Amino acid sequence: MNFTGMTEVDCNLILVVVIFLGMSHLSRGDSEVSCVFMESCILPCSFQGGTDVVIHWFQVTVGHLRVHSFYHNQDQLGHQVQRFRDRTSLFKDQISRGNASLQLTGVEVQDQGRYKCFTSVIRGNKDSFINLKVDAPVGEVDLQQVGNRITCSSEGIYPEPELTWSTSPPSNLNLQHKTTIQKTEQLLYNISSSLILSGSDLGYSCTVSTRRNRKRATLWQLSAISSSHTEATIPCTASNTSLTGFSLTWRFNHSQIVLNQTRADVPSSGSEGWRQQVKGVSESGSLMLQNLSPHHEGTYTCELSDAEETLTTNTFLRIEESQIGALGKSINVPGITGGVIGGIVVIVIIALGLVLYCCKRQEEEHEEHEKPEEAMELQPQ
Repeated sequence: MNFTGMTEVDCNLILVVVIFLGMSHLSRGDSEVSCVFMESCILPCSFQGGTDVVIHWFQVTVGHLRVHSFYHNQDQLGHQVQRFRDRTSLFKDQISRGNASLQLTGVEVQDQGRYKCFTSVIRGNKDSFINLKVDAPVGEVDLQQVGNRITCSSEGIYPEPELTWSTSPPSNLNLQHKTTIQKTEQLLYNISSSLILSGSDLGYSCTVSTRRNRKRATLWQLSAISSSHTEATIPCTASNTSLTGFSLTWRFNHSQIVLNQTRADVPSSGSEGWRQQVKGVSESGSLMLQNLSPHHEGTYTCELSDAEETLTTNTFLRIEESQIGALGKSINVPGITGGVIGGIVVIVIIALGLVLYCCKRQEEEHEEHEKPEEAMELQPQ
């Protein structure tokens, strides 16, 4: 190539292009690994096998932090950074075949960054670079309704998640909400958002998403049903969702578990304290109850969940008090049935009859006692 006559500007331009191409080549040479928070992860590294193997692993995001070293046919951890202590290992039975991969356990957010794998044998040295990304996927998305306010929350997420609201079916409501994000000591994110309910017969959906996954929870507004009998059937959800692929959980007053069903084709199992009340579950997930009493009045929550979505329906079950029979149809007496009231009325009538009878007998005896005295006064002297 003829560089005669090139100006200083031309030379600088060529230098910039060369540096850019070199950096691009290095970037393309990096491997990328996605690791899940608190799980194990393998950082790959390979070389041409040989003897007198030397392996050094460094975290090079900031400085050169010693992660793991191996030479003289054994681990050399005297200069290992404390944060990696008891969390790193090599596949020693595969080192002679050129495998220098590092296994890292209990992955933390601080582990995220660029790593260098240095290998050396008699034939030469090699550097490999790996970019490690940490993800704490969205777990449970919790929806709670208190009065006319609904709150959505999810915890332990990385990187920073995004939260959005929607309705089912879709509506043009202006869903004004307030969202707060907090960072934990483990550098994870907790997110919470709340809004005021402004439409009836709607399901309110909250979606929390990150680069790895997303989860949605939908809550239908609190409704109420009444039962004047010892049996009741509570519907599961306002949607037409099939139970296939969903797990089913029924709760009482948001805490007590009434029933669990892991899959639609697996029999449901009622909790110990509710076996006398749970009659069964319908194909649509409705809960059938029996042997009810006033203390079973409260909020029943149906949760349908799969890997990506949770559908929640709250229903308030009102146990109506028994109606009094013929003499008191408009009066509700807790715990007293119409038969008991009727029996009491009969006893009162019999008692009144006995009192009247006794009073009449006393009057007759009194009259009979006075008649002989009158007769003696009328006899001649």
